[in-house]
Amino acid sequence: MGSHLIDRLLARGDEVICIDNFVTGRSENLAHLDGDVRFTRIEQDVTAPLGIDGGIDAVLHLASPASPVDYAAHPIATLEAGTVGTHQALRLALEKGARFLMASTSEVYGDPLEHPQREAYWGHVNPVGPRSVYDEAKRAAEAYVMAYHRTYQLDTRIARIFNTYGPRMRRDDGRAVPQFVTQALNNESVTVYGDGSQTRSLCYVDDLVSGLLLLLESDHVMPVNLGNPNEITIHRLAERVITLCGSSSGIELRDLPEDDPRRRCPDISTARSVLGWTPSMTLDEGLSRTIEWWRREWADVAEPAASVIS
Repeated sequence: MGSHLIDRLLARGDEVICIDNFVTGRSENLAHLDGDVRFTRIEQDVTAPLGIDGGIDAVLHLASPASPVDYAAHPIATLEAGTVGTHQALRLALEKGARFLMASTSEVYGDPLEHPQREAYWGHVNPVGPRSVYDEAKRAAEAYVMAYHRTYQLDTRIARIFNTYGPRMRRDDGRAVPQFVTQALNNESVTVYGDGSQTRSLCYVDDLVSGLLLLLESDHVMPVNLGNPNEITIHRLAERVITLCGSSSGIELRDLPEDDPRRRCPDISTARSVLGWTPSMTLDEGLSRTIEWWRREWADVAEPAASVIS
């Protein structure tokens, strides 16, 4: 998501400084920007002090492992990115007098008891479960943002991002779309957890980036859901990917992971009314674009991840 956002910012004429330690990111996603004088890449952990010379108009904090596979592999780094990293990014914004936007997540709602999820819903989160390192870190990050806003009058924004997909995802990312595409292109069994009746609401990355930029430029301080309100079951998603890949794969059911949300769908009334934003990409078109990129990028066709959580 970060590389797509950088592309959009550069296309509109901005200068961009990117800070990433590439623990889960792909440096290849930024290779096309080598030599662009308006782009600077700094390889650094977000938890270290962020010393930047000169003026900054906005700080956009997207740093964190975001896949269950990744935050299971990097639990402490995930907690620190959401807490220490958020604090460091807020300090930078305060020092520079910059607007601050935080990429939060639908995971703050946990396994929701309300459907669809509104921003006013406080969530149903297991604070000691295997997903808690991500869920609670993001909830703490939102608290940090609002504390800086209330204490220092820092100009802040919070985007609660729902499932997003598209080109440039890692083939070992572990989330449903990259895993299903990788397996389908290999004509291997597509692994679905549980009975596949759990739902997700998938937003194409270009739509999501448009929402982030509209939120950044708005005057809305409280959290805003950004995602596609059209639900699909995981089983149906697997079927669509198999069809669009022209694959001979079947579907293999496995046990559902602990605390995996049964339903996930945003209420985007706030985004519609405040930002004038709604996603426009259809699922089939977005999946087709993603699959086309996958075939080009992973021409050898990938080995699937060892562990997958949808």
